[in-house]
Formats: sequence, C-alpha cells, structure tokens
Amino acid sequence: MNYLWLILGLAILIVGGEFLVRGAVGIAKKAKISTLVIGMTVISFGTSAPELFVSIDAAMDGNPEIAIGNVVGSNIANIALVLGLTVIIFPIAAGRNSKIIDWPMMMLATILFFLFCLDLEIQVWEGAVLFGILIIFTVLLIRNSRRSMKKKADQNKGEFDEISEVKDKVFISIGLTLIGLVGLYFGAEWLVKGAVGIAETAGMEKRVIAVTVVAFGTSVPELVTSAVAAFKKETDISVGNLIGSNIFNIMAVIGITALVKPIEVEEATVNVDLWWVTGIAAALLPMMIIGKKIGRFKGVLLFATYVIYIGILVASIKS
Repeated sequence: MNYLWLILGLAILIVGGEFLVRGAVGIAKKAKISTLVIGMTVISFGTSAPELFVSIDAAMDGNPEIAIGNVVGSNIANIALVLGLTVIIFPIAAGRNSKIIDWPMMMLATILFFLFCLDLEIQVWEGAVLFGILIIFTVLLIRNSRRSMKKKADQNKGEFDEISEVKDKVFISIGLTLIGLVGLYFGAEWLVKGAVGIAETAGMEKRVIAVTVVAFGTSVPELVTSAVAAFKKETDISVGNLIGSNIFNIMAVIGITALVKPIEVEEATVNVDLWWVTGIAAALLPMMIIGKKIGRFKGVLLFATYVIYIGILVASIKS
C-alpha cells in the first residue's frame, strides 16, 4: 500500500506542477508582476506548503526532529538535487535580481536559522523575527516588481504569448493556480505517507527519515514545478521558485511552526546538517555569477554534492 501512495502522490504532483506554472504565469501577466516575483512568492509558498504542514504536525506531535530535518533536508535538496537536475535538463541563466536580491535574502535566512539553532531551540520570538522579515521582504518585492513592470510594459508584450488560449482570462489563471496548489499539497502528502511507511519498515530513525525521505518528498513539488518551468523556458520561475522556496522554508515554515510551539533542535543537526545547508546555499552564488548560465556541468556538481551528503548521512547511521 505504501508503494501505491508513493506512485499516486508523484502522479498528482506532476499534474499539479503543470497547472501551477500555467496559472501563475497568467496571474503575473494580469497583475503586471514579473514571473521571477511570482516564482518567489505564489509558487514558492505553494510548493513550501507541504513542508509547513509536515513541520507543524511534527512539532505538535512531539517530533521536532522531523520538523527541523524536513526544512534542512528540503533546502539542501532544493539547490543540490532540484536545481542540479533542472539545469541538467535545461541550463538556466540567473537574472540580476536573483544575484543581488534573492540570493542575499536566502543567505540571511540561512544564517539566522543557523544562529537560532545554536542553543538547541528555536523560540517563539525567533519564529516571529523570521516570519516578520519574510512579510516585509515579500511586500517590498511585489511593490518593486510592479513599478519595474510598468516601465517595461511595451517591451514585455509578447512575454506570455505561448501560455495558452486562456491566457487573458484571469479567473481561469487563478483557478489553474489553485488546482495546482491543491494537487501539490495532496500529492506531497500521499508521497510522504508512502515514503515514510517504506522507510519505517527499513528501521530508519526519525532524523534520517526527515532529512532524506520526508525532505525529498516535500521537495518533489519544487522539482516538478522547476522542471516544468524549465521546459516552458520560464527560467525566472524555475530559479525564483527554488530560492524563494528556501526562504519560505526557513522564514515561513520554521517561523510559523516556532510561533505555534518552540522547536527543539538536535545536536547532530547543528554539528552536521546546518553546515551542509549553509555551504550549499553559499556555493550557489559563484555558480550564478561565473559563466553566462548555470549549465549542465554545474548541475552535475550540485547533484553529486547531494548524493555525497546522503551517502555520508547514511554511512554515519550505519556506523
């Protein structure tokens, strides 16, 4: 039965990712917001919803290892696994905003997360700080994008010409986005249900399940959405979705979860996992600024990093 949930969840995620990209780009056109900002906000929040629900449920059920491990593992997977596989499929040229605005914000979120974890507990006030910064950042991001898009309205006339025959019907775009978000939520939930069941049968401990299986399961929406966006040449959505998702994972998922209940942090998370998530986030900047694109070679390096991380984690548990 676990394998059935796994397959069904993945299938729903693929369909949901397709609808979400189509709807979100349509909304971007009507709202005069760039696709990068839509990727950083609407899609990032939607694809981070599984992490949010998983983390809150885990914290309330007395499983803080899953709440923290889910976010740490997802952020590692988003860059090393998802971006790695995406650029292997279709190399991406990172935009200027991704380099000077989005990446610094992701690093700020990651460093704050690291610092808040050092005392082995993320307290309510720390959750409030994370979530408050996210709200301010999102408001400024949307405001600046609308101003910029108004100036470039004539240049961007054909930006969305290939979306679909319903591209000018905003209510249809909203409907597609909502269907996509619902599909991603249930798809991720079913995939994680099946994956965790399989992992528990193998006798894995909670932290390992969270950082590997649960994190991978909740990162599948990002993988599907980014791959679909890459195929559609909507590379701003692909890059913005991943960076934005990492920001949302820390500032919204951890922030809101800590507001609900303080989160205990394991020493192994501070000593091992947080160094990996910080290092991988830092490594993204030179990959964006060196060369014209984040190409296939860089994708292979990212993917190899993820494989090495998982390999070291599994080996340490066995020993």
